[in-house]
Amino acid sequence: MRSRRPRQTEEIPLSTIAAKNIRCAVYTRKSTEEGLEQDFNSLDAQREAAEAYITSQRHEGWSLIPERFDDGGYTGGNMDRPALTKLLAAVEARKVGCVVVYKVDRLSRSLLDFTKLMETFDRCGVSFVSVTQQFNTTTSLGRLTLNILLSFAQFERELISERTRDKMSAARKKGKWVGGHPVLGYDIDPNGGRLVVNAGEARQVKEIFDLYLRHNALMPVVHELEHVGWHTKQWKTEAGRERGGKPFIKKSVYVLLTNPLYTGFVNHKGKLYKGEHAALVDEATWNRVQSNLHHNGHRNGGGNKNKYGALLRGLLFCTTCGAPMVHTYTAREPKLYRYYVCYNAQQKGWKSCETKSVSAPGIETAVLDSIRGLGRDGKLRAQVVAGVEAEDRNRRAHIEAEQDELRRKLQRLNGGLTRQAADKKSDSASRFDRIDGLRQEVEAVERKLTQLAVKMKAAVEAAADQDDIQRALERFEPVWESLTTRDREKLIRTLVTKVGYDGRTGKVTIGFRREKGKDLCHASTNNQ
Repeated sequence: MRSRRPRQTEEIPLSTIAAKNIRCAVYTRKSTEEGLEQDFNSLDAQREAAEAYITSQRHEGWSLIPERFDDGGYTGGNMDRPALTKLLAAVEARKVGCVVVYKVDRLSRSLLDFTKLMETFDRCGVSFVSVTQQFNTTTSLGRLTLNILLSFAQFERELISERTRDKMSAARKKGKWVGGHPVLGYDIDPNGGRLVVNAGEARQVKEIFDLYLRHNALMPVVHELEHVGWHTKQWKTEAGRERGGKPFIKKSVYVLLTNPLYTGFVNHKGKLYKGEHAALVDEATWNRVQSNLHHNGHRNGGGNKNKYGALLRGLLFCTTCGAPMVHTYTAREPKLYRYYVCYNAQQKGWKSCETKSVSAPGIETAVLDSIRGLGRDGKLRAQVVAGVEAEDRNRRAHIEAEQDELRRKLQRLNGGLTRQAADKKSDSASRFDRIDGLRQEVEAVERKLTQLAVKMKAAVEAAADQDDIQRALERFEPVWESLTTRDREKLIRTLVTKVGYDGRTGKVTIGFRREKGKDLCHASTNNQ
């Protein structure tokens, strides 16, 4: 009997074993934050399915990395997502060999963005797997199938958007209310989605128009509305959140006075169409208000130029009653006499405040004398210069924080749009209303972001240079004489936070900017 030769065991190099170890990252996403507070939410369900798939491929060397990449409340329409950014950093660092998702649209809903992601994955040698769709990007057929699916998905979204825009446009041209924020004076009929008059609020709207015609200025209207306790329209979102109900400001009064909805028309792309709702303001009143607004130069609450060189406008307050002091003048040929008048005394009569008024040149001179003294005090000068720089930093940081909050809100709104577009269960009319309301919110947020970008640019450009301020204070007289009225006002605003005037004693209180608190300088003026 032939003896069998002993079977030799083949030795497998460790490098080959290591090569089969595929580190898998699970990415999950949910468009809204709804339900994320639950113990087991949509993100957990997606991750559980992906982990089970990775476990089934253990024989292929797949292993799960413990780090989580979860984006809750972020749209798939763009790549501005924290967990996705973190995932891409791990991919670039070669810490991941395969990205696993529950469905393709969890990673992206944009064909262009998805193509960029695939290019990054290919460059880093990372494969992409969808658990519920039988393909992966390790094969050319899988990549082709993926691109076809994404192309049709994007086409469907764009088609829905076009149909929605066309329907909204046609409805508005017929004068229909097709969604958006409610306005004071009207309620939205829950049955038909049309506007119905709110009798109590309608009286307020008519009174606001009459108040403006009576005062021919926005600020007196604001103060009267504050006195009677009237607020902007208060309403609830579909999620039950309270919106509006805020005190009127100059801008909100202007917006109300220029809304053609109150004349019974709807505005669509700059053109007015006769609406289905009842008018609250007659044509004659509307035309008079618009004419006065145009004549007074109001542009959405924008201010007028400083024609008469009021250096302390917006800075001067009456210490007796706390009201601002506004600049005014009296012309007696050939001279012009300028004053700052307490707003309460101006609006409610001279007996309402003891301060009444103060000569503009007199109080401006008192402030300038204090600034001259500031230039001679090296220690205080250094504190003020440091305070100006700190305030510039804080102003930019505040704008950045506001921008971040708006970007997060925009992501949530885009997620809501995507969800509404994909909702096939709701009736089309109500869905279109919700989509239009969301679109208006998106447009408002985008406009605000544009305004903040301009504001940030202006803040950066207006940031004071420490050396320039030092030189201006040390050589105040020649510098001051060389400045224009606008630059003089700007210099004072850079250094001074607030000026108080007490008409009973003639004392002027000046608050300079300091890094730690405000430094108060006292002066006096003779009321000329």
